[in-house]
Amino acid sequence: MMRAGGVLKLVGLVAACLLVLFFAFELLDINMDFNIGEIFARSAPQETAPTKAPRYKCGLSRSCPEGHLSFKMASGAASVVGPKMCLEDNIVMSGVKNNVGRGINIALINGKTGEVIKTDSFDMWAGDVNELIKFLKTVEDGTLVMMATFDDPASKLNEEARKLIADLGSSSVSTLGFRDNWIFVGGKGIKTKSPFEQHIKNNAETNKYEGWPEVLEMEGCIPQRQA
Repeated sequence: MMRAGGVLKLVGLVAACLLVLFFAFELLDINMDFNIGEIFARSAPQETAPTKAPRYKCGLSRSCPEGHLSFKMASGAASVVGPKMCLEDNIVMSGVKNNVGRGINIALINGKTGEVIKTDSFDMWAGDVNELIKFLKTVEDGTLVMMATFDDPASKLNEEARKLIADLGSSSVSTLGFRDNWIFVGGKGIKTKSPFEQHIKNNAETNKYEGWPEVLEMEGCIPQRQA
């Protein structure tokens, strides 16, 4: 009986030890899991919101310095899509605004404030070139002049009209021909030729569209008039 009692006590003691060890390992596992999870949480790379590319006025590829006006413009596409002019993030002329037409499209801008003074278009296929000449003669000193062609800009152009545009700083108006594409930014009272001008000739061998050359696009920063 004594031996049996001793065996039972030994079995109970071993069972108690095993139970203690079980609970000890359970607690150890919990702590290990907690610590490991905490370590991974600290070391995992933090998700960051994607950075947006900066957007500049008129969708320019870069920002203009202080004291300059941002502009972007495009000539017309064949006889289908009209030209577009943007200045300081404002659409000045476009087909959507319904203020463009066949021929030469012109926007007059206050060279100091950037405010739009007037816009108009002049049909150089079936229109009267004298209307264009009269318009150009009203441009005052210090005015920026933006011009973009649509369809045909030159059939009715004469030497007087070409000279008035050349006096605004254009280098290409003297050779502007039938269905050429041309975009230009100049100014009344400018002392040198404008750097803001593009011209592409109508050429059956190189035209992108049947009967018309490809669209011209230009962007830049125009120095504001200080006085």
